Amino acid sequence: MSAHTDARFAAKVYGQRLERAVELMRAAHLDALLITPGPDLRYLIGSAAESFERLTCLVIPADGATPSVVIPKLELASLGDCAAGELGLQVLDWVDGVDPYQLVRSILHAGSRIAVADAMPALHLIPLAESTTGLPASATPVLRESRMIKDEAEIDALRRAGAAIDRVHARMGEFLRAGRTEAEVSADITAAIIEEGHTEAAFVIVGSGPHGADPHHEVSDRVIEAGDVVVIDIGGPVAPGYYSDSTRTYVLGTPSPEIVERMAVLEAAQAAAVAAVRPGVTAESIDAAARAVLADAGLGEAFIHRTGHGIGLSVHEEPYIVAGNDLVLAPGMAFSIEPGIYFRGEWGARIEDIVVVTAGGVESMNNRPHGLTVL
Repeated sequence: MSAHTDARFAAKVYGQRLERAVELMRAAHLDALLITPGPDLRYLIGSAAESFERLTCLVIPADGATPSVVIPKLELASLGDCAAGELGLQVLDWVDGVDPYQLVRSILHAGSRIAVADAMPALHLIPLAESTTGLPASATPVLRESRMIKDEAEIDALRRAGAAIDRVHARMGEFLRAGRTEAEVSADITAAIIEEGHTEAAFVIVGSGPHGADPHHEVSDRVIEAGDVVVIDIGGPVAPGYYSDSTRTYVLGTPSPEIVERMAVLEAAQAAAVAAVRPGVTAESIDAAARAVLADAGLGEAFIHRTGHGIGLSVHEEPYIVAGNDLVLAPGMAFSIEPGIYFRGEWGARIEDIVVVTAGGVESMNNRPHGLTVL
């Protein structure tokens, strides 16, 4: 498969997404969506364009008119990598000295009710708001359902991402040894993430010893010692931009009985949450399933974050697997299940898989052993 094809899905996929966006926009009583570079633009037309001080903006009218891309002339080449041409989108290029915000306004009807991408920077949002009528709404409520429900092409990309990050975890014995610093281990993992099929390493957490008790610790110059429990949380995108995210916990040498016992509880909590996933249950019920196992073992207070987050073109997106979220799960929703236990100043542990809700229950994108791995 060519690199160009790998960069995005077939044009018809994006055409269907644009049609669905129009339907949802009409239902929300909006007249247009304004989408600047970011995950929403990549979702709708396959464009991985970056946001600069010069405005690039996809304008989708609710009246069925052909969507337009307002783009600096010097950025026109970036459209060659997305589906804009095959979709027949109107391209309105501009040069320095032209007001691109008025160009957007010229596409819209007077008094149009617009919604904008959450990723739109203020340097574009403010002048767009000034050149249109009223305060723009967020496009997220319009696009959230579409982006949450992954189609088969997206699920396949998540499978490839999951398999790629599993291969990196399978190589951890090459990298993780006593006497090395977290930074040295991180550098090797970063290279392996790319070697195993990702386009980049989006994040690498190497939390050794007491650093493992900080869920968002990244890396440091701490030297990893014999006996350390080490949390490895890693991920990155595979073409066309879908992310992996998987955490496993390792120990260098023979673990204490207390560590073994607590890790067994954590493994049971993660398994209980995965087993609870199916269509028709709520997001908060999955969180509760993991939390109950830990609480029953006296470890409830050691679990200090939500159980999971959605994933796709963003590492963190809806649905969020957290108490208070009564969203009903449906086939195609993809998210992490990652309970953790943290003992400040001592050690921490986390187990994380990406799962997808199926018609019959759940499919896991990650298949490495879940328990404490002794290196």
